[in-house]
Formats: sequence, C-alpha cells, structure tokens
Amino acid sequence: MVIKICMGSSCHLKGSYEVVEKIKEMNLEGVELYGSLCFGKCANGINIEIDGVLISNVTPDNVKEKIEKFLKEGN
Repeated sequence: MVIKICMGSSCHLKGSYEVVEKIKEMNLEGVELYGSLCFGKCANGINIEIDGVLISNVTPDNVKEKIEKFLKEGN
C-alpha cells in the first residue's frame, strides 16, 4: 500500500506533518509513506492518497479512522 500525504503549503499549515506522525504511529505493515506536492484540492483540508484514491478532509484526529475505513472497504 502506498500512502502519499500532501505537503503543499495549505496542507502543511493545516497539520499535514502531524498526519504523517499519526500514520507512522499506526505501524501499518507493508506501507510506503511519501510526501507529495499539492493535489490541487486545498479547499478540502489535508489530502492524502492511498493507492491512487484521494481522501480529503483528513486531520491528525481522524486520519486513523479514515485509513481504517479505506482498508475495511477494500478500495
């Protein structure tokens, strides 16, 4: 699984670094974690991409829930 986190200025100011730290704390097996340039969805909060699927409105508080939902739905 590849997770890319937007590190553009807007997402950075909204806490993308903290999102990265929360993902690291999850100790997900087989995950490749990358920073990315802007996804162009700045109005939608912090954006991450998991295996090519864009997930918006991510925060340090809900990132675990959003990743678990993605895994459960089998995207």
